[in-house]
Formats: sequence, C-alpha cells, structure tokens
Amino acid sequence: MATSNHYKTLELHESASQADIKRAYHRLAKQYHPDSRTEHTGDHQRISEINAAYEVLGDPAARKRYDSQRQGARSHRVSDISAQYQKRRKANKQADDALTHWIRSVYNPIDRLIGKIMSPLKSEVRNLSADPFDDELMEIFQAYLENCRESVEKAKQKFKSMPNPSQTAKVAANLYYCLNQLEDGIEEIERFTFTYDDSYLHTGQELFRIAKQLRREAKADMQAIL
Repeated sequence: MATSNHYKTLELHESASQADIKRAYHRLAKQYHPDSRTEHTGDHQRISEINAAYEVLGDPAARKRYDSQRQGARSHRVSDISAQYQKRRKANKQADDALTHWIRSVYNPIDRLIGKIMSPLKSEVRNLSADPFDDELMEIFQAYLENCRESVEKAKQKFKSMPNPSQTAKVAANLYYCLNQLEDGIEEIERFTFTYDDSYLHTGQELFRIAKQLRREAKADMQAIL
C-alpha cells in the first residue's frame, strides 16, 4: 500500500486530468531539478518524490490501481473508526445498564431500609419516654429495635449482593458507613433498654444523626451521577 500521496506531491486534486498531471510534473521537475536556477534550490529528495508520483499517475492503468488502493485504505479507516465507535457505545451502554441495575437492586432497597430504621426513632423514643419502666411500652420499643437490626442485616446483604459500579464509589462508601453507624447506634440504644442509662440513648441518637448525614451525602452523590 502506498505510503505517500502522489496527488499532493504533484500539487494536484484527485480529479485532475492526465494532461493536468503531465503539466504539473514538467513544472515541478523543472522547479526542483538539481540544476535549477530558480529561486528554489535543487532538491534531490523532492525530485525523486515527483518522479515516483508521475510514474504512477502518468500511467492511466497504474493511476487506476493507485486510486483503488487509496479508496480501499479510506474505507478501512472508516470501518476501523466505526468499529471503535460501536465498541465505545457498547461499553457505555453496558456501564449505564450496570449502573441502572445497581441502583434498582442495591441502592434503592438499602435507602428504603435505612429510612425504615431512622424515621420512626424520634416517635418511638417519645412514646417510650411516657414511662420507660412500663413493660408494654418497653416491649414495643424493643420490637422496633429488633426490626431495625433485621433491616440493617437485609441492607448489608443487599450491599454485598453485587459490586458497585466505579462511578458510585462515593455513594457506596457513604452507604457502608451509614449502615455501620446505624448498627452501632442500635447497639447503644439497646444498652439503654437494659440499664436505663440515658447516656446510651443519647449516644445512640447521635450515631443515628451521623447516619442521617451520611445518607444525605449518598443521595447528593447519586444525584451528581444521574
């Protein structure tokens, strides 16, 4: 396959006639001949290129083969570009599909479970505060904490069910830390139910507050991705 553009060498368009090619050759050969007295100094390399170009383009049959060869090279390049585009498009679609699947199967269920844990806390604490020593109220509160533990465990299983897409690394990290804070918070609040020491309840509530902030950051990171 030719590595140089003979038309460019002869300063011609590809639609040039055979007469145009001949005139261009004589003009350039005279201009770049080593014995030239024109403003251009003689150039052996340039005249060699001019002669090689004319040898091909000056022969109609050779020119036809050359044009066909160039057309094939152009088609090959277009084909390569198209293949690369399709490959990138496929990769992008796979990435988009993976992201959508992760959001539906992991992020959304975990976010709902986190909400199920955190949202009732304030009202549950308020209900219990009416009489922390009332067995029925305490049983209701402990049942809430048991449901929280089950929800955390479900969320962790969801988190482990599939790897997160690379673009959701920050979202996944915030979810992970959020679940850890909730788990520790539940443990602290459970200690309160055994000891009636308000410090455990306050620590648990603070851990829930931190978890709430981490959830908020995960949502903001997800919005930035979408």
